[in-house]
Amino acid sequence: MPLRYALSNGLTVVFEEQHAAKVAAFQVWVKAGSADERPDQAGLAHLHEHMLFKGTERRGPGEIARDVEAHGGEINAWTSFDQTVYHIVIASQFARMGLDILGDAVRHSAFDREELAREIEVVCEEIKRSQDTPSRRASRDLFATAYQVHPYRRPVIGTEESVRSFSREKVLEFYHRYYSPRNLVLSVVGDVREAELRGWVEEIFGGDWGRPFEGLAPRPSEPAATQRRLLLREDDVKEAHLHLSFGIPRADHPDVPALDVLAMLAGQGEASRLAVEVKRKLNLVNEIHASAYTPRDPGLFSASLTLPAANARRALEETTRALAELRAQPVSADELDTVKAILEAEAVYQRETVQGMARKMGYYQSAMGGLEAEERYYEAVARLTVEDVREVAERYLRFDRAVVTGLLPPGTDFSAAQAEELLDAVAHEAPTVRPDRKVRRPAKGAALRVVPSRSSTGEIVQETLPSGARIVVREEHGVPLFAMRAAFLGGLRYETPANNGLSTLLGRSLTRGTRTRDAEEVTQLVDAFAGSLGGLGGRNSVGMRGDFLSKHFEQAFRLFAECVTEPTFPEAEVARERRLLLQDILTREDKPSGLAFDLFNKTLYRSHPYRLHALGEHGPVEAMGPEALRAYHAAYMDPSQLTLSVVGDVKVEEVMALAREYFGKPRGGAKPAPVVPVDAPPEGPRQEKRVLARAQAHVVYGFMGMRLNDPRRHALEVLSMLLSGQGGRLFVELRDKRSMAYSVSSFTVEGLDPGYFAAYIGTSPEKVSDAVEAIQKELTRVCEERVPEVELARARLHLIGTNEIGLQRNASRAGLLALDTCYGMKLENFLHYSDNIAAVTADDVREVARQVIDFNRGVLAIVGP
Repeated sequence: MPLRYALSNGLTVVFEEQHAAKVAAFQVWVKAGSADERPDQAGLAHLHEHMLFKGTERRGPGEIARDVEAHGGEINAWTSFDQTVYHIVIASQFARMGLDILGDAVRHSAFDREELAREIEVVCEEIKRSQDTPSRRASRDLFATAYQVHPYRRPVIGTEESVRSFSREKVLEFYHRYYSPRNLVLSVVGDVREAELRGWVEEIFGGDWGRPFEGLAPRPSEPAATQRRLLLREDDVKEAHLHLSFGIPRADHPDVPALDVLAMLAGQGEASRLAVEVKRKLNLVNEIHASAYTPRDPGLFSASLTLPAANARRALEETTRALAELRAQPVSADELDTVKAILEAEAVYQRETVQGMARKMGYYQSAMGGLEAEERYYEAVARLTVEDVREVAERYLRFDRAVVTGLLPPGTDFSAAQAEELLDAVAHEAPTVRPDRKVRRPAKGAALRVVPSRSSTGEIVQETLPSGARIVVREEHGVPLFAMRAAFLGGLRYETPANNGLSTLLGRSLTRGTRTRDAEEVTQLVDAFAGSLGGLGGRNSVGMRGDFLSKHFEQAFRLFAECVTEPTFPEAEVARERRLLLQDILTREDKPSGLAFDLFNKTLYRSHPYRLHALGEHGPVEAMGPEALRAYHAAYMDPSQLTLSVVGDVKVEEVMALAREYFGKPRGGAKPAPVVPVDAPPEGPRQEKRVLARAQAHVVYGFMGMRLNDPRRHALEVLSMLLSGQGGRLFVELRDKRSMAYSVSSFTVEGLDPGYFAAYIGTSPEKVSDAVEAIQKELTRVCEERVPEVELARARLHLIGTNEIGLQRNASRAGLLALDTCYGMKLENFLHYSDNIAAVTADDVREVARQVIDFNRGVLAIVGP
């Protein structure tokens, strides 16, 4: 059970022991966010998030990140309207050091003037990046329209003008006011004993901080809306972004559980009302989602749509109509029961990671008045009736007070006046009274077992079936969940310019109907199993992933297996997925960093399929139909070509019995792998630029890299880590010291054929030349100089630690086991990754740098103004 206590200085500690993985999560929740700023402080809470890692009385700039990464940990932070949160996940053997770093940052930050000036430049680059993101611009319009007085109307990050106005004195004023023990919650979860934690916390966080808490500054109240608020404007976007929103109460209001359930019923998941009616049946939108956002002060219920501009009027009309039906008619009892089960299952999924549990506990204690609020919340959900849900819909989904905002591509024929007319029309029409939706429910399963996390891991069991299918199973009984992954060689690597996009369309269509179930039934069963299921199309493989509660094991396995072995690719479903994929292809320009990597791949590879875009191109995708998917499935997704992994709260013998039933015999249509042309490294430097009117330029600079089975790949990973991360050379030199970017990193991407090693930076257009020169300088250093042992150890331990942190989830372990087996790596990577990384020497790093980094064969791709 979670423990809660308070220090004598007022700091609250919440703690839960978990020993399933040798990691610990520490989070400090500051109960102040951007909504606690004065108008002249816009963005100040977020700037503190940056500055607390920029040095303390004991640690210089960059040392905090380096210390954490040197011990295999991860450190980061986020800022919201109501909180600022600092978090570390680290191997439990270094838990005390991680807690000391976090406490030092929160309690003793230096706020050096020169560091502040540099970090202000970094935040301004972050602001430019957000300006290049349509979803961020659309969200800003929504909040600026929905709130006229309340500070939620201002962006959390602030504006370039406001951020540049901050002085050290203004920063310290905010810090001393809010970073006081009585305004903080420390949340700890993981492989730590209570007695030792109490001692550490008292030593690091105890005593008088000299900052008495004077309370939160009062926030101006938002007047109750009395009419609609609308803002539709043209923007440089390829698809429309619309929000239909309504005011709702704050987080502690008794209506919030019903509003959360209403949002799930309305627009969360493929079986939700909006997804079925507006997306699937009418094909009006690319994505649609509903949410009940309930912060500390009154929030918003929103339906969010991305869609072809030509559909804007009709999509908004049908979305409004679907919400009107939820006001007028109760949902079915089965629908409500399914959503309740999903909400209850979320508590189980959160137990997979220590950081997920720490976040939940930190939220309830800091924002909801205590850990007990979680139990009260789930009890309230359990008591809800269909009439309760209808009543909150009627109470809050008031079309006469709706907020409608949107970004529209140039020339879109849709105005605020037209939106007003359709809202009036729908509000006054008699809602359609439909018969109860037919909802598929699973056969009665065992009761949900919520067990304490514990270490109970079995051996990895492998079996090759008579068909040739390879089955890999690992029992993990820490939480009542399991994950499945099916993998087949293929993906982008099997594509040509004539069928580019086939893997992605195939992956999206695998769950859209089988021999015995249509798409709607598949979707409803996945929800009923409180799980997730989806096809996958990657660079080197295609397949399927699934995550479910273990009480539904047999039924979920059968559904998964049927989607893998017997998809029917119905014409209407493939046409729908094709249309959505074509829209994703059209909107690639709204993601300029992705375009930079696309351009890099096209420039690096001349004949290999890796040069192609994972989503495909318009012409081939438009011509693709069910027959092409069926032919590919028959040729390259036969049981004889399958690798299946299952990890979690399962029994090996039950997995193997079902695997033999579904995958034990081949179908007989399998084909050998196609011949894939392999590129030689570039014969000379290559450079391409794509002009795009954006606030930032996006730069990728790199070289031909390694195969997955290349023994040098671990040295290349260490090299990339030396350059990457918050303590890496690129981050320190280009971001910390020179303030060139918010985002800068390096990547090594391996494949069954040679991948690439590259650096990326998003920066202001006038800084591009200096940024490329600085990247080349750092790459030259690793080729010419032997890496100091301390720096090498940091990189190795960071890779080892983050690998352990990442493998807490069943899905991560299942994915790694499936792909490594599929690619012929067997269990080497899973079982011996840490040993392989630990064995890398400074000479190995310099040698691999010299082999890979050849400026005479470098490739530079730039997307921007």
